[in-house]
Amino acid sequence: MKEQGKIVWQCPSNIALVKYWGKRGNQLPSNASVSFVLDNAHTTTSIEYRKHNKRSSDIEIEFYFDGKLKESFSNRVLKYFEEMSTHFNFLRDYHFKIDTENNFPHSSGIASSASAMGALSLGLCSMDSMINEPLGEKDFFQKASFLARLGSGSACRSLYEGFSLWGKHKDFKNSSDEYAIPINDNIHSIYNNFKDTVLLLHKGEKEVSSSAGHELIKNHPFRDNRFQEAGKNITRLKKVLGNGDLQEFIEIVEAEALMLHALMMTSSPAFILFQPNTIEVIKKVWAFRKETKSQLMFTLDAGANVHLLYPEYDEEKVVEFIKNDLLVYCENGSYIRNEIGNGPVQITT
Repeated sequence: MKEQGKIVWQCPSNIALVKYWGKRGNQLPSNASVSFVLDNAHTTTSIEYRKHNKRSSDIEIEFYFDGKLKESFSNRVLKYFEEMSTHFNFLRDYHFKIDTENNFPHSSGIASSASAMGALSLGLCSMDSMINEPLGEKDFFQKASFLARLGSGSACRSLYEGFSLWGKHKDFKNSSDEYAIPINDNIHSIYNNFKDTVLLLHKGEKEVSSSAGHELIKNHPFRDNRFQEAGKNITRLKKVLGNGDLQEFIEIVEAEALMLHALMMTSSPAFILFQPNTIEVIKKVWAFRKETKSQLMFTLDAGANVHLLYPEYDEEKVVEFIKNDLLVYCENGSYIRNEIGNGPVQITT
């Protein structure tokens, strides 16, 4: 391997359809979850490495976000690298300069930690493949998914194209709590080019982090029922992904989104991540679907912004609806158009 060089990966964010809420052990999920990756919401991360003359006792990292040195982020990445040193024996042999950028607003209801930790884990796995024996493609991405999970739980679902499942589930024999698996077999054609338009209703930092929210589920009075319901919804979702029943797909996706926020509002202490415009948009979506008989639906991450999901054949009228009726609720008229994506890609430098 060269004494110095650069590795660049672009990794997408993902949007969960069945939500992961609650964790145990070392970033293991309390329930399984299903998501798909987005084609136009991604993080690009470059890892520049330079070998030391002598092995260092410390891991050396410079971390840049959007080209600016970020000491606060450096501490999180350094902690991650320290944990990764048990998996990669070369991390103390090099000085690392890491530069990362998102093409979407940070902490806006799009999972920036998922795409960021996904890209970082892919870079480290690429470096490992150059130093040690390279893995086959399936094992490479499975290892990257395993390692991304240690940095951010939902990041493990950003490593594959299309739909992914994270967490052990009875209907998927190869499923695991330690990494995600792709679940793109037997998917109905109606989900080809499936759309996700993110309405940026609130671009600021969330009042309560997802990590803090995950902790509150441990003593939640509805905890066990929630975990059982998530499992049932994955069984239902597997069926409708195969048969293309969008009516039931809508029921599952919207119920999961509202259930996630209901758990937040009934935690102790309780918290609300909705903004007034979030509720207004949801009501508008329901009215539009009833009036037009379209297959438009919504989902939410742990934040205020709304993801509008819809099949390709509804795109023209949904985009018109957004421009005419929903832009007024968006901060500075901002929204991001996405569709189901093809997964991460390594960029040649």
